[in-house]
Amino acid sequence: MLALADEIVAPQAVVDEINAGPTDDPARRFLASSPLPAIKVAVNPIIQAWDLGSGETAVLSYAFEQRDWKAVIDDGAARRCARALDIPMIGTLGVILKAWKAQLFPEAAPLLKALRDQGFRLDDQVIRQALKKVTGEDWP
Repeated sequence: MLALADEIVAPQAVVDEINAGPTDDPARRFLASSPLPAIKVAVNPIIQAWDLGSGETAVLSYAFEQRDWKAVIDDGAARRCARALDIPMIGTLGVILKAWKAQLFPEAAPLLKALRDQGFRLDDQVIRQALKKVTGEDWP
């Protein structure tokens, strides 16, 4: 992951949400084997007013205060909040495409399919357009 960013952190609220999930969840396994620091985040009242989940609120609160950081969020309401507050962000699809551009794996479509098989929700048309534009790959 550090091939894509100088540093990666996860708010404790995100770590708690992931660890409350199934033991075979790839994100949970990653956190268990990673030196990724879990940080306490002071919730920003402006972001709290958006009534998002605790993880999204923590991520956006941190990115709101640390403007040189980029929030990784997929939730639609959280993305609307980030746009409204001009918080830099990227989604999972963007991270995968950025990793593909950095040549961390040969094809993006199989990884996206595996994520979909694990419950990742993203519109097929969005995936199709992004894959075609960035990688030239087709979406099944």
